This record gives sequence, C-alpha cells and structure tokens, in this order.
Amino acid sequence: MRQSFWPVVTVVGLLLVIWYAAAVWLNADWTYDKATRSGEVVTATSLVADTWAQKKPKLPAPHQVAAEIWETTVLKNVTSKRSLVYHAWVTLSATLLGFGLGTLLGTLLAVGIVFNRTMDMSVMPWVIASQTIPILAIAPMIIVVLNAVGISGLLPKAMISMYLSFFPIVVGMVKGLRSPDQMQLDQMRTWHASASQT
Repeated sequence: MRQSFWPVVTVVGLLLVIWYAAAVWLNADWTYDKATRSGEVVTATSLVADTWAQKKPKLPAPHQVAAEIWETTVLKNVTSKRSLVYHAWVTLSATLLGFGLGTLLGTLLAVGIVFNRTMDMSVMPWVIASQTIPILAIAPMIIVVLNAVGISGLLPKAMISMYLSFFPIVVGMVKGLRSPDQMQLDQMRTWHASASQT
C-alpha cells in the first residue's frame, strides 16, 4: 500500500497546484478591471487573494468548490431545489426507472427472440441496429416528441436511460438462454418438461 500511496498523492497535489494557478490566470482579468475602476494597484499577493475569493469566478479555486459542495449537500435542506442531494435524487430516480424498464423490455425481447424464430430473424437485427444511433441524436427527439403528446417529467428521462440499458440485457439474456447444449435440452425432454419449463 505504501508504494502506491505516494504516487497518487503526488499526482493529486500536482493537479491541485495546476488548478490553483489556472484559477489565478483565468480570474485575473476581473481583478485588474476592478482595480482599474477603483484606482488601486494590484500586487501579487492581492491578485492571488482576490482571484481565489471571487463570488462568480471563471474558474473557482478548489477550496471554493469544496465549500459549495459542503453547502449544497449538508447545509441545504434536501427538498430545496438548490440542494445537490435533491438533484442527485432526480437523476437517480430517472436512471433506476429507466433501468427497470430496460430490464423488462430486454427480458421480453430476449425470450421472444430465443423462442420464436421469426422474431429472432426480424427483431434481433433491429436491436443491433438501434445501437448504431448515438444517444445524443435520440435524446432530444424523445424529449420533444413525448412533450408534444403531453408527457413530461420523469418518464422521458427514464426512456433515455431505458434505451441505454436494454441492449446489453437483450444480448446477455439471448446468449444465456441459448447456452445449454443439446444434451441438456434432450435430458429435459426425457423428463417430459414443457417448453416453458425447459
């Protein structure tokens, strides 16, 4: 553990130094502009102090980001729309509902593909072709079309999540349902098992 600890600390420390330096560089224009308007002289110390403490910086310093995360997760009420916990729940609920819908759709399609030759030949190519379309192209259309028919809120976001999750479930279940070899299927027939039991 000791050998892997110091390289990680070194890289994280280097990233923080670069981040603080970039905050000074990107926020310096506002400090100089403010000093010019008020007739003050900007020293190196005042430049660093001001660029790391601006209320609306171009690039907030790491301590500002940490303070904002603490404020919006711990200090804010979780039902407030300014709380990160509230927004995390909005995202998680759409993701979980979409994954549930994707699991249901994927399972139904996989069972149909395995047990119906026509569905295998007609639906499986469409399932594979559906993954060639980027989600960035489909997501706005899903939102706009569903909003046009009066459906908004959680369901359109869940549909996007469903689109992302159904494909691996279909492919995995089809592969799993087709994994028993012929001897195992013959054994089930000798036990007089029905198709659904098999």
